[in-house]
Amino acid sequence: MPSPDSVRSVSEPAPASRRSKITPERAQELYTAVLDLLRESGYESLTMEGVAARTRCGKSTLYRQWGSKPELVVAALHGTRRMRLPDIDTGTLAGDLLEAARAIGEASGRDTPLMHALSHAALQSPELLCALREALILPEIAAIDAMVRRARARGDIAADLPGAEYVAAQLLGVMRARPLLEGRYADAAYLCRFVEKAILPGLGLGLTTEAPAGALTDGDPGTPES
Repeated sequence: MPSPDSVRSVSEPAPASRRSKITPERAQELYTAVLDLLRESGYESLTMEGVAARTRCGKSTLYRQWGSKPELVVAALHGTRRMRLPDIDTGTLAGDLLEAARAIGEASGRDTPLMHALSHAALQSPELLCALREALILPEIAAIDAMVRRARARGDIAADLPGAEYVAAQLLGVMRARPLLEGRYADAAYLCRFVEKAILPGLGLGLTTEAPAGALTDGDPGTPES
């Protein structure tokens, strides 16, 4: 028998009995609370009761609208999806990647705990994994890949440069890995240094544009995790 927390396909419309008069603004409040609770305590500790208490929303309303915890989390990820790398085009690949590093690093303190909180559960749920990728990962991969394509079109890098296809994996991967390896978030300063010293040399590039503020400082490389 399926678990009551089994996730319905995200493309399947909710039954009419689920629909309620929750406004888009109220839904955003609920989604924000869900993600905050995930960051604070992790997926296993998240409960519909806890969400109801945090948001002063009736538990029955949550179940009527979303049916289960996994479905609510999927909705929260989709409902809060946003682009962190909008319209970055400095004219050089080095400049683009440094701007991307700054933008990703500024959000790292919120997004890294969320990815860690959901990683294990996502491996058990295709729908949850899909929502996590669509909300936090795929938009940034697409944006970084677009920067690389523009660089190829301009002739900044060779069309067949072997390392170009791994730029997004490097930048996004180190954001996830640094807390595990060093106990610190990959903040903007750290990610900009990583771009300068690890990614650009592999692309045969140096700094050809002014780095974002704080990118090349030698100060404290991140805040220790609590």
